[in-house]
This record gives sequence, structure tokens and C-alpha cells, in this order.
Amino acid sequence: MNVDQMRIFGRRLAGVSWRLARHEWTLAALAALLLAVVLTWPTLRDPASTIPQDTGDPTLQAWQVAWGGHALLTNPFQVWHSNTFYPEPYTYAYSDTLLGYAPFGMIGDGPVAAVVRYNLLYLLTHALALFGAYALARQVGAGRAGAAVAGVSFAYAPWKLAQAGHLHVLSIGGIALALAMLARGHGWSLRHGHRPDRVRPGWVVAGWAVAAWQVTLGFGIGLPFAYALAVLCLGSAVTYGVVWWRRRARPAVPRRLLLADLAGGIGFAGVTLAMAAPYFEVVARNPSGRRTVAQIEMFSPPWRGFVTAPPESWLWGERHEAARATLGFPGEMTLLPGVVLLSLAMAGLFFSVWRLRHRLMLAGAALVSMALAAGTTFGGDGNPGYVTLVEHAPGWDGVRTPGRLVLWTTLLLGLLAAGALTVREPASRAARDPQPAPGSTGEQPAEPGAEAELAVGPGAQPALRPAASAVPVEAEREAQAALRPVGSTVPAASAAKVESTVSAGSAVPGESAVAGESAGLAQAQPARPLLRSAAWSGSVAEQEATREPAPKRDGQRWRLARLALVVPLVLVLLEGVNRTPHVPVPEQPAALRGLTGPALVLPSDGIRELHVMLWSTDGFPKVVNGLASFTPQAQERIRAVSMTFPDATSVAYLRQVGLRTVVLLPGWAPGTPWADVAARPVDGLGISREIVGEDVIYRL
Repeated sequence: MNVDQMRIFGRRLAGVSWRLARHEWTLAALAALLLAVVLTWPTLRDPASTIPQDTGDPTLQAWQVAWGGHALLTNPFQVWHSNTFYPEPYTYAYSDTLLGYAPFGMIGDGPVAAVVRYNLLYLLTHALALFGAYALARQVGAGRAGAAVAGVSFAYAPWKLAQAGHLHVLSIGGIALALAMLARGHGWSLRHGHRPDRVRPGWVVAGWAVAAWQVTLGFGIGLPFAYALAVLCLGSAVTYGVVWWRRRARPAVPRRLLLADLAGGIGFAGVTLAMAAPYFEVVARNPSGRRTVAQIEMFSPPWRGFVTAPPESWLWGERHEAARATLGFPGEMTLLPGVVLLSLAMAGLFFSVWRLRHRLMLAGAALVSMALAAGTTFGGDGNPGYVTLVEHAPGWDGVRTPGRLVLWTTLLLGLLAAGALTVREPASRAARDPQPAPGSTGEQPAEPGAEAELAVGPGAQPALRPAASAVPVEAEREAQAALRPVGSTVPAASAAKVESTVSAGSAVPGESAVAGESAGLAQAQPARPLLRSAAWSGSVAEQEATREPAPKRDGQRWRLARLALVVPLVLVLLEGVNRTPHVPVPEQPAALRGLTGPALVLPSDGIRELHVMLWSTDGFPKVVNGLASFTPQAQERIRAVSMTFPDATSVAYLRQVGLRTVVLLPGWAPGTPWADVAARPVDGLGISREIVGEDVIYRL
């Protein structure tokens, strides 16, 4: 490559880099990351020694991510048989696994790396949720401001602040992103319907892949998502059948699109079943792990929970303190999607760019999701409702917290709000941008080589447009009549001239007559609203007709309307400001550094088990310790025997189950059955005792 070629290559590379840097999706991703840093602060201030919310579930989930990475690097086929809850199998499936984050677990080792990794994922989940919802709103036809509101409300809704300690609940960005990719791949949007020329099979495959990845983060969120996809597929099949029946001809489906859906759907189903198999095995071995209706009732929120914010909310936390006091389990019952979001969604029912039927569908789906999120509260017993799914739908008996389904309510309300905040661009801007980006307003690009024919739009001069976008004469005349002021008439001669001119396909003979008539109509027409209300709905002919550039005043109104859309965005951001505590992570005891297993750490009960799980990321020795929503039989027996440790009976049993080391943490022992273990003699038991700092290690 000579100097000139290198110079040309450099210029081209610089041009591509610049276009990529200023692309909408690049800017959206960067904005999502920046907002995540700001709105989750002080997560990154001390990521190695503090953790959001508390030291309970976050330490468990830090271990989960670390174990997933360790298992995939060392023995992928044993990933479900973790180092905790020894000697039980399938212990990685005792809770939502976050297996999809395993690639992050491959980087670094030890408890400190696990905590840093968790904090980074905590930040990235918020960024992905915002970006995914923004992409979905843009794909279905929302403007940038409306999509931004949908994204921010989905990522930082007040109810999510109560879930700051549950990374698997915060990890919802893949849901919105997968739906956006699938919609883009099928060439579908709320605003423009189905556009076959925009079908992209590659995006379909990518959407199914992201959906499968979302399921690997846990069934608490992934199971309802899988059912939602099944409902969408069923709805698409029914729609296809209806169209076939009405047209008396089978609608054509591109072969590549069909193959992409088949491959993606089969892959998604395969991943889902592969993830589900260990959970079915766990339930078979531990029947107490199956959720009951009584347990679900404990976490089912009353209706006032949907308008109550958690204490972590900066704006509403203190104001809703009295309301929270009446809730049985506030952490799962404070489900406020956002006051601003609810108001915007309500406005979106009356003023929106979405068609009326689409608004009603979104509102209906939001109400259904709220009814399911209410659990047993809906209808008095949740049947029909959430309890019906628990009793009849496979897998639902493993989800005990129905309130988390409010994420679907939030997403649907965000789409309604996005429709209300999308401004209709004036014709002058549409004329300057004849080929809009996906999701923006405007006409479809003309097909290459399409023949031009005369198009007469209401209130506009005749113009040439592609044959693919031509409108029948009857539709043109109906559109003109609909838009004509009451009491005005169009001379029959002029109408005849227009019809004869269009029929003849000539743009010259009737031009002056049509121009004069159009000018009169343009002066008499009222101004179009910037926001399309439920009462205003232009016909297809009116929407597609070529229009003269709008007056300068309309352009100014459009810019002012865009500027005004910043206000709801700022208000939604304010509702997302949090007061989430960031607490110090328990430091790993010296006795557990370099520990060899199988081992038992005493005391063995309560939240301390989660800390031991985190500390076990130092080499991943097998340990009896672990905490889940149920207690495995083997762990229960070992705990019962260890209460008399060290004595002949306990030592013999621990040796029998394969344990070789017992570590006592005296600082945690007061108030537990193991409070006086350090003072008990070991003579004649054939074991050794070693003091490491304040802790004691027994070698069996």
C-alpha cells in the first residue's frame, strides 16, 4: 500500500468513525451510561469495598456471577453443581442464577473482584434498561423525546429503587432490547404498521438471541417474558390467518424471515428448556422449594401499593412513609411506576401519534399486567389472575413475588407516554428529510426505478411521486371532502378536471385549474395540530399526499414544542433520583483465605451464610454453607449435628459426609447455638485445632 492509498484509507476510516460517533444509537448508549453513573452514584466511588442496598442478596449475587465464570472456565458441565450447599447437587439452581453474566465472572478472582464486578453490573443494568426501552420506543415510531421518557422511566422507575439489592430484578433491559430487535427485523412499528421493504432477518435472529440471553439471567423475570413472547407469536399467527381468510389468498412471507424466526424460536426454546431442567430437578429433590399460594399471598400488594414509593425514592420516599406503614412487605409492595409517567400515559390515551386502537391495546395490556402484579389481591383471591397461572401454567409456581410484573406495566405506560410526547413534524422538515431514520416520521423511500405519476394532495400543488405511494382518485376526493371546511364547495368543473387529469396520467393539461383550487383549499384549511388527538385522524390519502412546505410560523411552533418536551423528561428523571444506601462489604476472615474443602463454617445460619458464599470465591472450596428460600435436607442435618461440635458423634458424622475442615468465627458466635464451641475440649477426638487471628480452624 503506497502513501496515497494509505491517505485515502485514513480519510475513509476517519469518515466512518465520525459517522459512527455521531450516530443516534452511539449517542443514546453514551447518554445511558452517563446517566447510569450519575443516578446510581456513589456506586463507582468505592466499588471494591461497598455494595448497594445491603449485604444480603447483593453478596449472594456477586458469588453467583463469580461462580458462573469460574465453572465455565474450569468445568462447564458442572456449572449447576456449585461449591455451596455441599454435598447437595444442582445447588446453582437454588435461586435465579444470573448465568448470562458468566463472561464477566471470567475476569478477576476472589471476593474483592466479585464485589467490583457486581457494582459494574449494577451500573450497566440501568444503562441497558434505558437504552433498550429507548430503542423499542424509537422502533415503534416515537420521537426522540418520547423515547427518552420511555427509557428513563423504564430504567429508573420509583418501584425499582426498592429492588436495588436484587440484580436479577434490575436486569430487564434485554426484554425491551429484544422486542425492539424483533420489531425491527419484521419491519413493524405502531406508527407505520408492517412495511415489507424493511424486513431484516438478521435483526430477527439477534432479537431471539437477546431474548434467550435474558432468560439466562433468571426465571423470576425471564419466565413471564417467555410467556409474553409466546402470546405475541400466537397473536401474529392469528393475524396471519385472519388476513389470509379476508383476502382469500395466503400472504407471502419472505423465506429468509421465516427461517430466521424458526431458527431463533427453536434456539430460544432450547435455551429456556435447558435452563428450566435443573430447576425441575431441584423441586423434585426438595418439594419445599415449590411456591404455595399462601407464600404468594404474603408478597401480593394491595392496590394502594401501585401508588406508593419505597423509602429509597428521593422525591416521594418521606412523603409516602405513612402509606408504606400499612403494607405487609414494603420491599415487594411499593410499586409506583412514577406519578409523571402515569400522568403522561393518561394524556397519551387522548393525544398521541398512535392510532386509537393501538392506544387501547397498550392501555389494556398495562391493566392486565397490573392485575397479574396484584397477585392474590386481584378479585379477592387472584383467580382468575396470577393464581390461575400458578395452578395451570408450567413454571409459574416457582415465582412467589407477583409485584415484580409491574415492570411490564412500566414499559407499556412508557410507550403510551412516548406517543403523547411525539411531535408531528411540519411538511417543510419532512421535505428536507425524505428518507427518515427508522422510527421517525416521514414517507417510505421510493422503490428504485418506480414510475412517477401525478399526486394531488389536499391543499397542495400537484407533484410527481412514486407509483408505489399513489392514492386512488376516490380516496383523494374523500380526503379533500373530509378536510374541507364546513359549508365550502368545490366546483364540479374543477373536480372533473382533477379526476380527468389524474386518470390521464398527464401533469400538464389540468395543472392551472388544480393549482387554483388547491390554493383556495389551503387558505380555508385549519392548521393541523402538532399532537394528534383521539378525535383527529387523517386518512391514508391525507397522510401520503405531497404538501407544500409549512409556513415559517409552523416551523417555529414545532421547535418550541420540541423544547417543551424537555420538561417531562426532567420530571421523570427527578422521580428516578435515589437515596439507596451503599454499605461496607464484610471483610474476608483470615481463616478463610486459601481454605480447602469440603468445609463447614460456624455459625451456620441466617444472612451470614451469604457472606460465606462471597468469601468462597477465593478458590471456590466446597462448603456446606449457603442460603436459599428453603433449607436442603443435608444442610439441615449437618447443622443439627454441628451444634454439639466438637464431640465424638458430630466428628464421626462430619467425617462420614466427607467434611475435612471446620472453621469457627467466634465474633459471630454469641447468641447462637455455637457460642461456646471455642471452649469445648478436643482431647481424644483425633482432630487438631489451629488459631488464626481471632478464628479457629479444626482439621478433621
